[in-house]
Amino acid sequence: MALSALDLFSVGIGPSSSHTVGPMRAGARFVSGLRDRGLLDRVASVRVELFGSLAATGVGHGTDRAVVLGLTGADPETVDVDGAFADFDRIGDTRRLLLGGAHEIAFDVSSDVEFHLEALPRHPNGLRFHASDEAGTELASAEFYSVGGGFVVSADDEPVLGADGPQVPHPFTSADELLRRCAQLDGSIADVMLANEAAFRPEAQTRERLLHIWKVMQECVENGCTREEKFLPGRLAVRRRAPELRRRLREQETRIRAERGDMDDPLWAMEWVNLYALAVNEENASGGRVVTAPTNGAAGIVPAVLHYLTRFVDGTDNDTVVTFLLTAAAIGILYKERASISGAEVGCQGEVGSACSMAAGALCAALGGTPAQVENAAEIGIEHNLGLTCDPVGGLVQVPCIERNAIASVKAINAARLALHGDGDHRVRLDEAIETMRQTGKDMKSKYKETSRGGLAVNVIEC
Repeated sequence: MALSALDLFSVGIGPSSSHTVGPMRAGARFVSGLRDRGLLDRVASVRVELFGSLAATGVGHGTDRAVVLGLTGADPETVDVDGAFADFDRIGDTRRLLLGGAHEIAFDVSSDVEFHLEALPRHPNGLRFHASDEAGTELASAEFYSVGGGFVVSADDEPVLGADGPQVPHPFTSADELLRRCAQLDGSIADVMLANEAAFRPEAQTRERLLHIWKVMQECVENGCTREEKFLPGRLAVRRRAPELRRRLREQETRIRAERGDMDDPLWAMEWVNLYALAVNEENASGGRVVTAPTNGAAGIVPAVLHYLTRFVDGTDNDTVVTFLLTAAAIGILYKERASISGAEVGCQGEVGSACSMAAGALCAALGGTPAQVENAAEIGIEHNLGLTCDPVGGLVQVPCIERNAIASVKAINAARLALHGDGDHRVRLDEAIETMRQTGKDMKSKYKETSRGGLAVNVIEC
């Protein structure tokens, strides 16, 4: 099964792709299965079990809310982000749920959503659904795994996203093979991806949807910069920084241009890169609309670097944006296929690390880098994120996640610039770095993999 760029970049809801988007899709998938089998109208009760990381940090990540909304038929891309909280509260207050948006059943969130800290054998993010009739007889059950980036697989490995996908003309399963495809095509990584995307949809439609992804990224930054609430939701009372930072940056720019005519701060662009990343991840932490890139926890890095490209590099246009996103997606596919993009499986190196690598390679390509230089940039981006743990304080996607995106965004830009100074010939290959990340994640203790049982999560006093 080949993955599309639009599998890597999908519009969803915060704060987590694996703990919010995935469970919502799994809930909707279970209900769809009931409907397909003609069982929906016979259901009197539904019970949900969350396992492993989904249980350990589920409440902080909104997993309970997401899975319940999924049972109502809500979709992460179209759900009303402002009304989702109210809908969940209404279900909790009335103890009634409209299954699939059509069949009302009794549902008590406090007892019908169960949390089990032990993980299922196949993945740290496991879910089980049970539907019973009026007599209590089980009609159906299903087991799913939220494997990162909003991707969900069932117990029999049937993919929810990208299932039964078409055969692409230029398949690749490694970075070395991707470079060979570029040589065969005498083109760029983006050219290879665009040719493969044609197996899914017409080229014009691919461009249109990628530019829509870019539009959602821009809207996410704007929303993050204009929120009136001073603090992010949750008991940590983390102060929003994006709105005030943008106000100060705009005032500073106006003043300096009036006094000196031009900005002379050599780190001026970095200030804005920090802002873009903070804005996206504060919006994500608030349960707002974001683009998985490749996950929600790392959603700020690709948009921040793309904003940097379009604002601070002359000559960028829609073609540049499409090149950037296609290149980033190709790199993201390598991580998804060869290792993992799930923080619960390999730690934050699989989320922020892969996003940094994607953004670095994409920027290098957009700035005219060769495929070999792009591969080098992507390798630099992950090599210096190896071993990064996932230890969210309070189970919330706030500390250290938000700042971590800002730091990784700047790191990605530096990685691209370093690669552009070389000729693509380097000692450590991207495939080797991805394999190292996979092995490191396998060796990493579970307390450092999105369970909030180690690292900052236990050393930072929550209140």
